[in-house]
Amino acid sequence: MSQKVVEIAIFGAEQICASCVNLPSSIETYEWLEAAITRKFPNQPFKFTYTDIFAPPIEDQDKQQFAQKVIDEDLFYPVILVEGKIVGEGSARLKTIYTELEKYGYVATEL
Repeated sequence: MSQKVVEIAIFGAEQICASCVNLPSSIETYEWLEAAITRKFPNQPFKFTYTDIFAPPIEDQDKQQFAQKVIDEDLFYPVILVEGKIVGEGSARLKTIYTELEKYGYVATEL
């Protein structure tokens, strides 16, 4: 039985969110999440993507629309999605993200 490859998408910007001044940058959060998740769920497939909300990929309409939503609705970024569901905004909570991943059949390894 093969496991579905879940997309973990991070939407952010080079400039830190005005309400998130003391938090890591969006790209730092992306790198940290990728490391933490692959450590917690080793040898399990993921697709990590990072999208700059001010320069989303032209060829991906869904990412363009969500990037615009982040801007229009003044969401705190980075915004973290698991399969299109918002699981974090501004300051990421690993427990929330892990719980969502477990719903897709991912099995955590105790560290």
